[in-house]
Order: sequence, then C-alpha cells, then structure tokens
Amino acid sequence: MAQIGRMLVTLGIVLIIVGALIWSGLGGWIGKLPGDIRIERGNGGFYFPIVTCIVISVVLSLIFSLFRR
Repeated sequence: MAQIGRMLVTLGIVLIIVGALIWSGLGGWIGKLPGDIRIERGNGGFYFPIVTCIVISVVLSLIFSLFRR
C-alpha cells in the first residue's frame, strides 16, 4: 500500500509541475509539433496530436524508470 501512495504523490507532483509550465506559457509547443494531425474544414475540425503523445510518453517513461531504481 505504501508503494501506491508514493506513486500517487509522485504523479501529483509531476502533474503540478506540468500544469505550472503550461499555465506559464512554457508549454506552448505542446500540441504544435510537426507530425500532429490537424484537419479544419468549414465549421468543424479534427485534431490528433500523435507526435506530442509520443514525446510525452517517452518523457514520462524515462521519469518513472528513474523512480523505479
């Protein structure tokens, strides 16, 4: 049970840091990377940030692998 608590606290800290970066404007690149799919026609649009998802996944994997050691 202690490991779950430690993981939740770590996840909360990471979310606070990411939220503060986005709020301050330093995360302006999120969702605007080359390779993100954006289709806008008329009054509607479709947006799929595939490259952004891959980058975030790699970064989070590296962070969590550091905490496992």
